[in-house]
Amino acid sequence: MRLCVIGAGLSGLATAHALNRAGVDFVCLEQADDVGGIWRRPQAGERGPGYLSLHLNTAKQTTGYSDYPMPASYPLYPRHSQIAAYLRSFAEWAGVLDRIEFQTTVDSVRQEPDGGWTVVGRDADGTISSRRFTHVVVASGHNSEPSMPALPRGAETFTGPIRHSLDYLDGGDYAGQRVVVVGLGPSAVDIAADLSRHAEQTVLSVRRGLHIVPKQLFGMALDEIADASWWIDMSLSEQRRFVEQALLVARGRLSDYGLPEPDHPIFASAITISDEILSRIRHGAVTPKPAIDVIEGDRVSFTDGTSMKADALVYCTGYRMAFPFLEPGCPVGVEGSVELYKRVAAPDRPGLFFAGLIRPVGSITRLVEAQARWIARLVTGEAVLPEAEAMRKEIATYLGGVAGQYGQREGASTQVNVAPYLAELREE
Repeated sequence: MRLCVIGAGLSGLATAHALNRAGVDFVCLEQADDVGGIWRRPQAGERGPGYLSLHLNTAKQTTGYSDYPMPASYPLYPRHSQIAAYLRSFAEWAGVLDRIEFQTTVDSVRQEPDGGWTVVGRDADGTISSRRFTHVVVASGHNSEPSMPALPRGAETFTGPIRHSLDYLDGGDYAGQRVVVVGLGPSAVDIAADLSRHAEQTVLSVRRGLHIVPKQLFGMALDEIADASWWIDMSLSEQRRFVEQALLVARGRLSDYGLPEPDHPIFASAITISDEILSRIRHGAVTPKPAIDVIEGDRVSFTDGTSMKADALVYCTGYRMAFPFLEPGCPVGVEGSVELYKRVAAPDRPGLFFAGLIRPVGSITRLVEAQARWIARLVTGEAVLPEAEAMRKEIATYLGGVAGQYGQREGASTQVNVAPYLAELREE
């Protein structure tokens, strides 16, 4: 039995650990020169979603692997370098390092007529290899290709750089500059807060309001709340009412900070977790503005009629899922939704699985571990998938449910509710 795992970040390592325990013969292909995914990149100075001010937004107790907790010396929300070191030590403890081929890029993954899989890879020297496997697990993450909106009128005249957060590493690179950060997601608020300690002026341009939630409510980490039985027993409407009232007490209305109020109830879209951004706004270090209207040379005008001179624009507008090594249509269907049975198995491509292609409100680790254990049972034959038609029916039901809660927004098809999804995986 030969299985290929693609990626050695948090999800890939969880999968490798589960396969190793199950006695499955596998190899893990990783394009970087070490484990850790986005968490090792900032310290290495590499281009990627990570930046030097990056910390966990989820508590270390729930983000660490279940049988290998993070060190007691770590703070509740460790920084990227600590997470990278932890993932490395986990790989050593789990005994999977010798199964990982580093500096190996996957060029293609295709299924053969006999059902097997051919994986074509390229090592650091450019040497191409083609190998056959019975199963493939894709654990390469979904923060891969930067998503850039249509730029404002006059963007071509801008005298400074226009960058995506993928190219942002350190606020010190913008010392003394006037910078406009576009967006209100996790990267946008992190980067704006970081820039405000270095730049002469930091402006946060926000087109659409999002719910901003602190890392703790009532002295409890959000992960602890999501795991509490009293929370799980609430209906969605009760959960929304509880959190919205708690947020009013904790920070008031977002319009009090000059930010747009969300046009949707909480948990109808991704939330932004931040302890810093509202404080930086209140201290005058970050200035909120609406969307950019037009750019003329070094002058940026906003839709409220105000304008400023700017030296740089940083677009924190997220990422698109991309799996260039797979055939088109998998796992993203024609409607743009991820189509996987239980968010793991491709119904029309037996032997192909995905780990970590989900977006929970809270830590992803327990969910990925459950996915990995299930994949190991499927590979060894201890568990069996239903017929393809039954899997497609489950996918349709799931997508209809998330559309009802999250609408047709991009990325909605990967949203999962932690407790119910974990229960589903455990049943499997």
